[in-house]
Amino acid sequence: MAKRDYYEILGVSRTATEAEIKRAFRKVAMKYHPDRNPDDPRAEEKFKEAKEAYDILSDPQKRAAYDQFGHAGVDPGAAAGAGGFGPGGPSFSDIFGDIFGDIFGAAGGRSGARPRRGADLRYNVELSLEEAVFGTTVKIRVPTYVTCETCDGSGARPGSGPTVCPTCRGAGQVRMQQGFFTIQQTCPRCGGRGEVISDPCPDCHGEGRVRKEKVLSAKIPPGVDTGDRIRLAGEGEAGEHGAPPGDLYVQIHVRPHPIFTREGDDLYCEVPVSFTTAALGGELEVPTLDGRVKLQIPPETQTGRVFRLRGKGVKPVRGGAPGDQLVRVVVETPVNLTTRQKELLREFEKTLGNNDRHNPQAKGWLDKVKAFFEDMKF
Repeated sequence: MAKRDYYEILGVSRTATEAEIKRAFRKVAMKYHPDRNPDDPRAEEKFKEAKEAYDILSDPQKRAAYDQFGHAGVDPGAAAGAGGFGPGGPSFSDIFGDIFGDIFGAAGGRSGARPRRGADLRYNVELSLEEAVFGTTVKIRVPTYVTCETCDGSGARPGSGPTVCPTCRGAGQVRMQQGFFTIQQTCPRCGGRGEVISDPCPDCHGEGRVRKEKVLSAKIPPGVDTGDRIRLAGEGEAGEHGAPPGDLYVQIHVRPHPIFTREGDDLYCEVPVSFTTAALGGELEVPTLDGRVKLQIPPETQTGRVFRLRGKGVKPVRGGAPGDQLVRVVVETPVNLTTRQKELLREFEKTLGNNDRHNPQAKGWLDKVKAFFEDMKF
């Protein structure tokens, strides 16, 4: 009987990719495998037919020959691997081990497991507001793993090298039969590398890295704030057996400042003003991170008034115009008055009389209180 077209058997087009062919075979094999269809005598034939088609179409050279010459272009013996399912024949788990091997690294020879990359580290740095605004360089001491200098990270004693793992024979995987399935696991002896170190380095004991305190200079750019993080590539823990190191992340925390409060790129501060300066006006000296500046206080200034000093804030860490400094005025009531000073204030109060224009905020507040109580009447 003439053989069916391999593409038709798997239900794929002639332009199907390798991944599409693999998915199609997996679907057909799951459906017709004899172990899942013990009462269907045709299932074994259909499965063998699908296995033969997959063996040809999954091999680029065999597929090219089949596309050009049909069944005559491929070796008839290529299908021999699809023989019976008795002793020596492929088991259900063996077939699917080949299909899933490239996904899980569990079949088809050595797993290719790589030594693990070093762990990332975090280091908390506390800065003053001035250091955060203008930038600085800090020295940090990081206890970490570094590459062993004696073996240069190989883990083997100088002059020797790794050998093939005797447990998995270099495959990186070991097979375990559990009932119906053959399970493949990472080799417990070599950790999937396929190699072991018979003569370990005396300093790192075969790890390829040693524990050490590392001193680094971390450059803090201007404008950073609490919560910002600076990445130092390759300054984390050394990887296992020469694998790449991790990174070091410097976490920024800015200490509270006795004068300034930061909000984004702006700085805020409160400045006390004497009663007479607030009433008559005058000049006030205000601190900034760049030094002192003169601020003109207009007459009749009230507590809570905010003055803006443009460009006296923080320059953004990612560039752009600097923020502003906002100065909130707090009018200070005189204390520890002498008898004469109290007399003068009482005389001054008499000169004010009950003229509302001298106390505009008080009049407005009293009007609101009056309206509030009127609304409460029933």
